[in-house]
Amino acid sequence: MGLFSRRNNNPAANGTTNNGHATRHEKRSRQPFDVNSGNFNRRPSFGQWLKFTWLDLLTMAAMGAIGLGVYEAHPAPSRSFPVTFSDGEIVFPEFAYPMRHEIVPIWLAALLAALIPIFIFLVMQFRVRSFWDLNNAVIGLLYALIGAAVFQVFIKWLIGGLRPHFLAVCDPDPAILNAHSGGSGFETIMFQRNICRGDPDEIDDSLESMPSGHTTAAFAGFLFLYFYLNAKLKVFSNHHPAFWKLTATYAPLLGACLIGGALTIDEYHNWYDIFAGAVIGSIFAISSYRMVYASVWDFRFNHIPLTRHTPFSYGAGAAGAGGFESAVFTRQAGWGFEEHYGGAPFDAAHGLRGQAAGFNTGAVQQEQYSHKHGGDVENNAGLYGRDVDNNTAHHGNHGFTNGATATNGSGAPMTGGHHHHTSSLGRKPVPTAAV
Repeated sequence: MGLFSRRNNNPAANGTTNNGHATRHEKRSRQPFDVNSGNFNRRPSFGQWLKFTWLDLLTMAAMGAIGLGVYEAHPAPSRSFPVTFSDGEIVFPEFAYPMRHEIVPIWLAALLAALIPIFIFLVMQFRVRSFWDLNNAVIGLLYALIGAAVFQVFIKWLIGGLRPHFLAVCDPDPAILNAHSGGSGFETIMFQRNICRGDPDEIDDSLESMPSGHTTAAFAGFLFLYFYLNAKLKVFSNHHPAFWKLTATYAPLLGACLIGGALTIDEYHNWYDIFAGAVIGSIFAISSYRMVYASVWDFRFNHIPLTRHTPFSYGAGAAGAGGFESAVFTRQAGWGFEEHYGGAPFDAAHGLRGQAAGFNTGAVQQEQYSHKHGGDVENNAGLYGRDVDNNTAHHGNHGFTNGATATNGSGAPMTGGHHHHTSSLGRKPVPTAAV
């Protein structure tokens, strides 16, 4: 059995779950991925996957090469700096800290921000079992890490700033300082790097303090993981979760803060460098997560991976989920079972299976129309039951009538929610008018 094979989420062996809903009786099949099937929660072939992702892979490789080139380049600005006053007092002692070894090197910070989230994504797949969920999570993480890295190295290169150990790395020539022969500005106390006697590479690095690359990578990777854990564990949703889920969700943010805070101990960054890096990393984490999942905070949708070829239909019921209805880790409060979805009150669509314009999942309106105009529900389904996904709200597929009694095509009554329904409902492209 493959890791991404869909499992039967119903634990009951007698055909019904503990809450009385019908068992899906879904066989674990390895049907090939088919865009036209409406069920996108299937593993594609390598060729299909490459067709959807080759442009992303090419773009990320190009961005990585650009970022590396900028990172290796010499600082662009010719920055002036003071060293001492005429009496020998250091002008800015906050830049005179000793050079120390990094507690967390930049390569390790980037590695942790990438490998720890990917490891968690893989562990989650033991229950989520979705190739596209893992694909979107990993690619979204790379969006955040690569995008944030390139963003911050351009700021380092073009703007930069003095690290707290700059003067120690620079090692100014005292002869020039005492003579003030190379100074400029008021009282000739401003100098260029030509008075430095230190290692040129270390001087380049000490002139590029703003923003912190460590913190940028840490917040880009770990904040993305925070959003992923919140979505899969449903920490902020429609039920009261266990406390360990809150702890697990915030653990990545603690790691990001510790990596950033360590930079103040080893005197590699100023506090404002760390803050700027955290802001850049957070922005890219939020943006990247929203690119690959249906929502960042809305608990009804934030676990559903987005596809490139078909838009997600919010409030379209299971028709809009594309087979990802149960792509969560938790099983509390009905999450993880296709039969259970609630919704926030007063919104346009009550839950994933909710009622929205063009979609009718309740039989009450159908019956009211039937009683008013005559005829049965099935005959009047043309007004209420035709949604964009081939009438997915219809009883044969959904199996729920909100407690009301309806009729199927043979005239047999259907009540409650205990009817067999298909395991996945298709998500079709929105039709567009010919131009």
